[in-house]
Amino acid sequence: MPPPIVFHPAYEAVLPPGHRFPMRKYGRFAEVLTAKGLVPNGFVRPEPAGPDLLALAHERAYVEAALGLRLPPAVEREIGLPVDAGVVARACASAGGTLAAARLALAGGLAGSAAGGSHHARRESGAGFCVFNDVAVAARALQADGSIARALVVDLDVHQGDGTADCLGRSPDLFTLSVHGEKNYPTRKIAGDRDIGLPDGIDDAGYLSVLAGCLPDLLDRLAPDLVFYNAGVDPHRDDRLGRLSLSDEGLARRDGYVVREVRRRRIPLVAVIGGGYTTDIDALAGRHALVFEAMAAAS
Repeated sequence: MPPPIVFHPAYEAVLPPGHRFPMRKYGRFAEVLTAKGLVPNGFVRPEPAGPDLLALAHERAYVEAALGLRLPPAVEREIGLPVDAGVVARACASAGGTLAAARLALAGGLAGSAAGGSHHARRESGAGFCVFNDVAVAARALQADGSIARALVVDLDVHQGDGTADCLGRSPDLFTLSVHGEKNYPTRKIAGDRDIGLPDGIDDAGYLSVLAGCLPDLLDRLAPDLVFYNAGVDPHRDDRLGRLSLSDEGLARRDGYVVREVRRRRIPLVAVIGGGYTTDIDALAGRHALVFEAMAAAS
């Protein structure tokens, strides 16, 4: 039986025509997951995150300004999305979805959310298409209620997880690993616990070699209670914001490797989809499905 997948209709907000963020991928992704037989019992629908939950990872003044649709224009420009009611509802649903998926992973070993990975949202501000940091919110919530003591964030989106590093930097038991394009966004990176910057154009073999050189050691040394896996597909060679050269096969091998290494140690894993900016929405949705296929194969 495939592991549970969390989805909320609010994951797909409405953006102005021609906006460069591929918002349509979320609805199409849900259709692809269904067509592939990965949700035989339907999606799990999460409760959107409220202000108290969001304030576990973000400054309350920022949370209240975002929820009240009162963000300054400069912050809205840094986020790169019109922060209206639909976009805020999407961010709240995404944070609640990652938390719900994490609880399912703790209960059954594997689970995922068909959104999430908003890793540029920092304690005091959003950025890079990210309003709230869903992984940081979920990690702090689980630690606060005693569900976990230690977690590892494995962030393989092509962009460095600066916001997650900022949100979790004061919690030594919430460890961040970011493997990303060194010359890519953000220009000013916020150091996490382990950052590995890759050169432009790295291929499947080079990427997987780097991953094999760091992940097993971290899993053994940290022995986390839970792994959050940001399976961004923007390292793909066709991604317009990526600058790396992974193939579909390379992404599939990457996802399978992460899932196997984590589960071989009997550590629960929750996956979020992270970034992907190919203009072909069908191809993009298919790439995002790879991590859920890897989890289904391991369950």
